Amino acid sequence: MIECVLFDLDGTIVDTNELIISSFMYALKQNALTPLSREQMIPHMGTTLQQQMRVFSGLEDVSILEKSYRSYNNEHHDELIRSFPYVNETLEELSRRGIKMGIVTTKIRPTTIKALEMFDLLKYMDTIVTVTDVTEPKPHPEPVLTAVRNLGVDPRKTLMIGDSVVDIQSAKAAGVRVAAVSWSLKGEEMLRKYEPDYIIHDMRDIYGIVEQGTNES
Repeated sequence: MIECVLFDLDGTIVDTNELIISSFMYALKQNALTPLSREQMIPHMGTTLQQQMRVFSGLEDVSILEKSYRSYNNEHHDELIRSFPYVNETLEELSRRGIKMGIVTTKIRPTTIKALEMFDLLKYMDTIVTVTDVTEPKPHPEPVLTAVRNLGVDPRKTLMIGDSVVDIQSAKAAGVRVAAVSWSLKGEEMLRKYEPDYIIHDMRDIYGIVEQGTNES
């Protein structure tokens, strides 16, 4: 049976899409770099901030860009961040069923905690694995395996939920089941190419996956 559900944060259980895109656009403009469109940025979302900045700018040292990004991001966080439908309801039900839960994200811890607290989601998380807690970020399996180890659960009884290619790759490499969310900016069709075990169109679809896992055991 499924005994643990791990979640990516950005674009999966918290809608930070506009905040992230706006922060990147600001950082590029602030540093007199060539602006990029949303469409150019979206395929890279989900990787680390530094990786995205290098791709967007062509620079190796992106420390000044990161400073601009974080300045804008912190200032506009509460204004631009949104919730996704049925997230709190679903996490409450999973908690009631005794399912362990955790976050596996390429964000840093302070902004991860800030977003979770804003929507009263922190209380559901039994572990939080951020980019600073691992040597190798997603798509490497280390972040997912770190969460599995922290919770003392069986990878084969664990489900990862994410909105990006790196979520799928990390989960598969770690030997856990993976569900991609159809509300990803990357589009369901693109995510299907990476063969997630499930596509969910509503957060409450997780109930059926958990129940299916129970029937399979």
